[in-house]
Formats: sequence, structure tokens, C-alpha cells
Amino acid sequence: MKTFCGRANPATGALDWVEESEEYDYHQEIARSCYADMLHDHDRNEKYYQGIRAAVSRVKARGEKVIVLDIGTGTGLLSMMAVTAGADYCYAVEVFKPMADAAFRIVKKNGFSDKIKIINKHSTEVTVGLDGDMQTRANILITELFDTELIGEGALPSYEHAHLKLVQEGCEAVPHRATVYAQLVESEQLWSWAQLQPMEVDGRKLLPPPAVSHCAGAHSVCDIQLSQVPPNRFTPLGPLCTMFSVDFSKPVSSAPQSHSSSFLAQSSGRAQVVLSWWDMDMDPSGSIVCSMAPSWTYPDPQSAPWRDHWMQSVYFLPVERRVAEGEELSLTVSHDDYSLWYSLQPDGQQGTLSEAPPCRPCCVCQAHLVWTRTRFGELNDRQRTQSYVRALRSVVKPDSVCVGVSDGSLLPIFAHMLGAKKVFSLENSGMLKQVIEQVLNANSMRGGVQILGIRPDQLSSTDLAGEQISVLIGEPYFSTSLLPWHSLYFWYCRTALVRLLTPNATILPCSAILCMVAVEFQDLWRIRAPCGTCEGFDVGPMDEMVQSLDFRESHEAEPQPLWEYPCRALTQPRAVMTFDFLQCVPEQPIRCQGSLPFTRRGRCHGVALWMEYQLNDDIKVSMGLTRPVSEEGACEWSLHRKQGVYFFRSPWESSGDGRASVSYSFTFEPSIGDIKMDFTVASQ
Repeated sequence: MKTFCGRANPATGALDWVEESEEYDYHQEIARSCYADMLHDHDRNEKYYQGIRAAVSRVKARGEKVIVLDIGTGTGLLSMMAVTAGADYCYAVEVFKPMADAAFRIVKKNGFSDKIKIINKHSTEVTVGLDGDMQTRANILITELFDTELIGEGALPSYEHAHLKLVQEGCEAVPHRATVYAQLVESEQLWSWAQLQPMEVDGRKLLPPPAVSHCAGAHSVCDIQLSQVPPNRFTPLGPLCTMFSVDFSKPVSSAPQSHSSSFLAQSSGRAQVVLSWWDMDMDPSGSIVCSMAPSWTYPDPQSAPWRDHWMQSVYFLPVERRVAEGEELSLTVSHDDYSLWYSLQPDGQQGTLSEAPPCRPCCVCQAHLVWTRTRFGELNDRQRTQSYVRALRSVVKPDSVCVGVSDGSLLPIFAHMLGAKKVFSLENSGMLKQVIEQVLNANSMRGGVQILGIRPDQLSSTDLAGEQISVLIGEPYFSTSLLPWHSLYFWYCRTALVRLLTPNATILPCSAILCMVAVEFQDLWRIRAPCGTCEGFDVGPMDEMVQSLDFRESHEAEPQPLWEYPCRALTQPRAVMTFDFLQCVPEQPIRCQGSLPFTRRGRCHGVALWMEYQLNDDIKVSMGLTRPVSEEGACEWSLHRKQGVYFFRSPWESSGDGRASVSYSFTFEPSIGDIKMDFTVASQ
């Protein structure tokens, strides 16, 4: 059976479906999942082990045979913990077949095959009986069905079914309960991810459309490493509230519910955002706790466990609301079987529960459906906006005919506001076209920008009313781009439009620069590092799956928002490849190679890569480093774009004396619009 996988095609700007071979078995999905991160999460594993030992002891103390049901077993780690703790038998359920196969091998390698049965099914399909998957109901329920939002992986329906069909009444559960916490805050940075804000262009205000400003937005959670949002970036308007708990040892309902917590506003401000996380009690007494709280809630932030599989959640209120210090407020969390959302009301009562929760936020303006959270933040970045406005001001003239090529970009509107004769914008998405039209209408600029729903290679002189393009503009930004250099699609668009350009046409940006720096990650390295043994169990087969991959993607960079993952530069940053947008895309590959000496002591885990765009001779915008690297090597990264990370198979210990260096080789392949790269580290 053939397998098709989606891959960004920078040459066309589209998401292509690539047919993989029959041997393709989703190893890369496993390798790029959170399994390695979870195995390295000692705090999580230790707390689970403690909870499992305690649960097994309680069942044995009752004189019962210990039968365990482990739902979402993954590597089989928790099942092996249960058997080691004294369980008589364990049924380990895993729906993802490649992972179930890996669990089977790991369990066998550790000598537990006689006491652990791997069931490759969804738990709701598991049967109990003499001819069933399970011979009898379990009296201990172990699960790891949680995500950053707690319930987003279908934990509630799975628990509901398990209590009905698979476990005994009064069973033990590990974890025993989970509790969700929330705090109401004001934050300019976080709120900029939710709503388009007014901006200034050449002394004139550009206002967001009322439909966008009044829209509740998309309800989906924004999950981030909240530890990297320092407390000075937000103002708490209320205390940390306990919103609700779920006792997993008792029957669980997946029916929609609401829970409210009332409090007095502790300061005046604009209620905009809810920060939320949860913790788990691994035992009924609450003495074994695994917390997802951000590091700045700890007395010693350095002691906070790092994990990437469970982060923290940011929720945006449907409307911004001014609150006064001392005002009584009620924060309400609602959930269905898979998601949470928050609302704020005056004069609530703590702990109330409703069977009819407030309506889930729903985007009606379309902007929240086509602009991502980080895209909102990018559009709202005043410094970035001024860089583009200054660059446009230097090239836009009263007789300019401008064409914009970027998804959902405001640059064509800026060009119109700066006095261009005619402005066109190419938008493939009908929804993006409508959103930009809303912005124009809200600012009395209807018709100021002609939005054409066609591709650059389809554009004709007729579409431009017989005009030729004197200024081609782009950020560039394309929604299909995954890696930084995928935005080179702008170069292909420029090449497709060459027949419509005036001889001295201005291209903005005029070039793109690929940059790199070798780095030591504080924690991100864990997601690709081999584990070897985990809590005393050999998980080598999992390491083999992650480390011994020879397919294409093991030699590629992967996208990561590096502002969330602190790192130190061990070399100086370097511009390694330039793409000249004043020329068409060449037919032959572009190659470059060189080496970067290590100038700081540390453990090099890989290379960070990003793009910078030269708007004109004087103005450059970076999609990576936003400030020079500090003397200690600290890096400050753009909040708006993901950077590329190429992980080395093994870390390199740098003495920082310049004797060792990382050698690089890059090849840009014009036929596919992608960059092949290779790195080696060696001492002199």
C-alpha cells in the first residue's frame, strides 16, 4: 500500500503530496514526535513510577490479584513499571501500529512478554471476555492520554468508556486526578497574537476592520513554553484560580461542562488573556504531584522540570474588557470532550457548574482562520512595520505601479497609502482576499488596491490594465512555508513576472541571505537525543528508530520557534548564501561551503538557520536573530517566524579556543526550490 505525505514545495508555493515507498512506516513521525522528550522527562517518569508502586501496593493490601490496563502505552514504559512494581498482568493498549510494534520489541527486550500484552487498538475497541482482548476487567487504570490542554487527545471519552467497559468499579487510577489552573492577565505581547491592532503609516492611521476587532476569534488553544514569556511581559489581574479537577478513579463524563471561579481584581487593567496549566496527583493523598507550571512560579526557576510534550496554554478572551482594582469577577472555563475555552463575567460564584456552557468562540471575520497567532503578532509588530514603510517610502513614487506577492500582506495597502499610482495584490486564497478587502473598506480605501485571485505565472498585462510593474513587493510570507528558505517562493514569483516588469523595476526585498550559527541548546536537544535506559528499562529499540534513520528527512533541518528554546551561540553568526532577487532564479544550482570556528566553550548540539531580507541598501529585516549575540553567547530570536534547526547525530564538546570548527556545505537546487546541507565538525 502506498503512502502519501505532504511536503512544502518552495518552487510552486504549494503543499505537494509525495508518494513514499511501501517500506515507509512512519518512522519519521515517531522520530519527530514527543516520545523521546517523554523518555527524557525524568520528573514525569519518576512521578508515574511512584504512583504506580503505590497503586499496586494498595490493591495487593486488599488481597486482590493486580490486573493493569495501560491506555496509550507508547513505548510500554508504564506497563513495565507496573509489572516491576508487582502487577500480575498488564494489558497495554496502543492505537498507532508502528508505536505498538516498538512497544512489543521493548517489552520483549526487557523480558516482560509473559506479563504484558500489547493490544494494537483504540481503547474504545478493546473487548473483555474469554475470547476478548482482555480476559477480565482491570483494577488499576494507568493512562498517558494528555496534551498541553489536558483533554485535547480525547482523554475524557477514553476514560468514560474505560470505566463503563474495561475496569472494575472502585479501581485505582494513575494518575488519580488532574487539576486545571488559570490566571487572568493583561499582556500587550500575547494580545497582539489575537487581534489586528491600529498602526501608523506615514502619519496616517490604518485601523482594523470592526468585524475583526469584534470577532471572538478561533477557540483553539495557543500552546507555548510559557516559561519563556517573562513576568514583565504581562500584568496579573487576579490570583491563580483553581478551575476544576477530574478524578480518574471514578466514572468520568465527556459531556460539555462549565466551571467558574470568582475573585477580586488585584489591579486595574485590560482583561485580555488567560494563562493556564494543570497538574496531576499520582495518588489519592496528593503527595505525588507532577506539575506543568511555568518556571517563574517556582522559588528557584532553575529547578523547574523542562518538557516539550506538555507545555502551558494561552487563551484569548472573546473581547477585551477593562477591569478595576477590587472589582468582583468570575472567570469561567468551559469544555467539550476535546477542548477548553474561557470567558469573563462580573459577579460570578466560585465552583458553579453548568450543563450548558457558554458558547464556544467562533471566528466570523475569517481573519482568525487565515492568519495564525504568530502572523497576527508579526503584522502588529510596530518596529517591523516601520522598517517596511521606510523601505517602501524610498521606492514608491506617484507614477509607481506596485504588485504585492505575499499571503495576506498589508504591504500593498502601505504602498497605496504612500501614494502609488496603482497597486495590485496577488492572493490565491479567497478568504485572504476578503480579509484584505475588509481592511481597505474599514479605512475608506475601497478599490485602492486591486486584489487579483490568480498566481503570478497566470498574470497578464490585461490584468494590470495594460500597465507594467515598476515595484514588486513582498515580505515575503507564504502560509505553506515550513522552513525559512521556503519563502524563496517569492523569487520564483519574481521570475514568473519578468515579462511584466519595467526594465528598471524595483524588487523589494532585493535579496535574501541565509544565515547560520552553531549552538548549544539548554533543553531542546532532548527531543532528538537517545535515551538508552529509562528508569532502569532498556528502551534501545526506540533509540534505534530515532537515531538510525537513513531516509531523506534525517539529513534535513526542522522548523522550531527558537524564542521558546534558549540556546547559546558557540560560533559567530555567519551569512552563508545570498539569493539575488534582482536576477531571475538561475537554472544551475548555487553552492557554497566554508567553516566556522568555535569561539565559546560548550556542547554543540547542532546549527540554527534563518533568513534575512535586504529591503534596500540601508534596511534589513531578520527572521532569526533580532540582536547581536551577547558576549556570553545568548541569542534573541524573532517571535514571529520559525527558524531551521539541524541536529547533529552526536553533540560536540567545544573548548572555545578556535581549534575546532564546523564545516558546512549548502546547495540550492532551483528545480525543487530547496536547500541541501551537510555539516561536519573537526579539530585542527
